[in-house]
Amino acid sequence: MTSTVPAETAARQSSPGTADGPRRRPGRIRRIGLPYLLLLPALLLELLVHLVPMVIGIVMSFKELTQFYIRDWTTAPWNALDNYRMSVDVNAPVGEALLHSFLVTLAFTLLSVGLCWLIGTAAAIYLQDTFRGRGLLRALFLVPYALPVYTAVITWVFMFQHDNGLVNHVLHDQLGLTDKPSFWLIGDNSFVALLTVSVWKGWPFAFLIVMAGLQNIPRELYEAAALDGAGMWQQLRRITLPSLRPVNQVLVLVLFLWTFNDFNTPYVLFGKTAPEAADLISVHIYQASFVTWNFGTGSAMSVLLLLFLLLVTGVYLWLTSRGRRTADV
Repeated sequence: MTSTVPAETAARQSSPGTADGPRRRPGRIRRIGLPYLLLLPALLLELLVHLVPMVIGIVMSFKELTQFYIRDWTTAPWNALDNYRMSVDVNAPVGEALLHSFLVTLAFTLLSVGLCWLIGTAAAIYLQDTFRGRGLLRALFLVPYALPVYTAVITWVFMFQHDNGLVNHVLHDQLGLTDKPSFWLIGDNSFVALLTVSVWKGWPFAFLIVMAGLQNIPRELYEAAALDGAGMWQQLRRITLPSLRPVNQVLVLVLFLWTFNDFNTPYVLFGKTAPEAADLISVHIYQASFVTWNFGTGSAMSVLLLLFLLLVTGVYLWLTSRGRRTADV
């Protein structure tokens, strides 16, 4: 009598049709599905904010969408690949202007990313040593990155004014480096002005990322190198830069994508129509879409820009991953 009760209990607990079995399985499913359920609102919002407009923009790029079809863009006639042909035809005015804007943007991006990385890395390495006022310098270095873009760029607009701007006052009135006050927001100097503002507000991000990467380098490596007679430049070349390679690979890619796509800085600095020397492709696409009211051509230019950035990102990630595999071998 006493031996059969545990046997019956064990058989009832182990049988698949008992109440405990089905109860345990839905609980496990709920635990596994809960993270995906919590992510669902963010995924829907991402779909609504980014993917849906992207798909609509791609569809618009195949249409002859002008101001006459704004009320109902779906009724615009189908244009097939004519918008793309017009954009890449460098012998036509539209394609020639787009090519010029692309080259200006490419030169601007390479210079801005290079200077941001150089200044940020130098500042991060300099602030690695402990000295009085280091915390204050770190806070001051991050001010351009913490300021809102519009506030920072509008401040530079006043500083670049021809008659009463601070830049001309210092360069011409105080230092005497120029023969006469320069026009910084028009002409060829607009490229220098745009590059200055971009580097000023971009290098603190590089400084922050590199400074975080330097915290992961063991101090024992520098101490051992110093005992072996390695100087500062040898330590920088043999220890610091190789150790920062994974951080720099991500940093350079992020800076490139941000700078190449930057719209706020040139728009606030120059307005709707940027000078020819500072005609970045983001403002150029805006002009093609919202100034000339040719949304089909502007959408085609946006798709071409997206494809270029995807290509650059893919090639860059392939080269960096190949370099890591070679280094590991």
